[in-house]
Amino acid sequence: MIIKECALADIQHLVQEYLAGLSSPFDSFLEEYILSSTFYSIQDDLDDVGYLAVHNKERLTQFYIRRAYQMHAQTLFVEALERHAIRWMFVPTSDELLLSLAVDRDMVITKQAYFFQDSLVGMAAELGDGDVFRLAAQGDLEQIQVVCGDFLDEYDQWIARGELFVYYRNADLLGIGLIGKSKMFDGLASIGMFTHESCRKQGIGRAIIIQLRSWCSHNGITPISGCWYYNEASKRTLESGGMVTRTRLLNMEITKQG
Repeated sequence: MIIKECALADIQHLVQEYLAGLSSPFDSFLEEYILSSTFYSIQDDLDDVGYLAVHNKERLTQFYIRRAYQMHAQTLFVEALERHAIRWMFVPTSDELLLSLAVDRDMVITKQAYFFQDSLVGMAAELGDGDVFRLAAQGDLEQIQVVCGDFLDEYDQWIARGELFVYYRNADLLGIGLIGKSKMFDGLASIGMFTHESCRKQGIGRAIIIQLRSWCSHNGITPISGCWYYNEASKRTLESGGMVTRTRLLNMEITKQG
């Protein structure tokens, strides 16, 4: 079988097969790693066997083998690790094949992130007197930068894309909400929020998440989310706002086999 570098467009049909086979989606954090990876096709003569993606010449971000060729998956996996001198892997637990292949190798596992989906439970987030939640406008930019600092890069571009929301109480900006449309999953978007330090633990983050879920529902978008595994505050906020998690992102280190 032949493994060769290719463009993402050349294997888009395989990527769609891979995504359709996941038990749950992944968020924008992993998506960004994948889309900035180098892709390699795996072929048997003229037949497509699968593909892999390598980020920064050392981290495997995707490995997919079609069902008809999965009897070769272990061999191809080892070949890919050795050929590309892979040191690390991102493995979502929703990817059964890659997770199983990684377990075969007794890798060092670190828990990286939680991935969340919408619970589909309706929740009302009543805004208090003087509270407003709306799409951000360029006129909000200066206050967003002051309140949120370097939480994001290029706030102006988020505003221009219509993916940034603001939560005001009278003239005070209490927090922002984000809806980042997926570049890989049709109809999905990663949601998130940031609240001003002075008003945390007051339900503002929860209210923002509920409002974002509602906006997604009314616009035909399925919300997903993620947070660092050890950020318990973010996890609690997402769950209180109606998001649930059954998927983890694992960071695996390749160990030498004896």
